[in-house]
Amino acid sequence: MKFDRILLKLSGEALMGKQQYGIDPERLADYAEEIRSVVAAKTEVAIVMGGGNIFRGLTGTGSGIDRVQGDYMGMLATVINSMALQSALEVVGVKSRVLSGIAIEPVCEAMSRRKAIGYLEKGEVVIISGGTGNPYFTTDTASALRAVEIKADAMFKGTRVDGVYTADPEKDKSAVKYDSLTFDEAYEKGLKIMDLTAFTLCRENNLPVVVFNINEKGILSRIIAGEKLGTIIT
Repeated sequence: MKFDRILLKLSGEALMGKQQYGIDPERLADYAEEIRSVVAAKTEVAIVMGGGNIFRGLTGTGSGIDRVQGDYMGMLATVINSMALQSALEVVGVKSRVLSGIAIEPVCEAMSRRKAIGYLEKGEVVIISGGTGNPYFTTDTASALRAVEIKADAMFKGTRVDGVYTADPEKDKSAVKYDSLTFDEAYEKGLKIMDLTAFTLCRENNLPVVVFNINEKGILSRIIAGEKLGTIIT
C-alpha cells in the first residue's frame, strides 16, 4: 500500500518517556527525527497529539472537575504538546504549523481543512491540536476525523506495542499478534484498538489504520517504504 499522506496519532503518555509526568526532551527529539525522515521521503504528514501526560479530562472528572470543563482542559494540554513538537521539528529543520480545533490566537491558527491541505501540499508538517473542539470526544476520534478531513491515505496509531494482539501482550504472554485485520473482524473479536466512535469513522470512510510501536527507531519510515510491520486494519 502506498502512503502519500498520513495522519500520525501520538499519545500524550508516549511523550513522558521514563518520566511520571510532562514531556521527556529525549523522547520528543526521537519523534521529531522519526517525522523528519518520513518528510524527507516526500510523504505528507499531519499529526494529532494526545494530552494525557499533562491532563486527562476523564481523570479530572474523578477528582470533582466538571466533565465538560475537564475535556477543555485536556484539549489545552494537546496544544502544549503540539507546540513542544513544533519546536522539536524546527530543531531538525522541518517546517511545521500548529492548527487547533479551538481558537487560541496568537498561539496557533484555527483548524480548517483547506488550510491544512494547503500546508501539507507545500511540504509542511501540520500538527492539529485541540481535539475536535468539542467535549466528550477522545483524541482517537479527533485523529480519525482529521484524517478523513485531509483525505489521508491512512491513520498511523503509534503505541507502546508493535501491533494489535489477541490480548494485551503486556499482561498476557500467550497473546498472538495480527499482521492484518478487517474492521469487521476487529469489531467481532472485541479488540480495543480505539474508541468506538473513532473506529466507526474509520470503517465508514474506508480509512486504513496502522498500529505500530512508535518507540522502535526508524519504524515509521520502514512501514512507509513498504515493510509489513505493525498491524494494518482495513
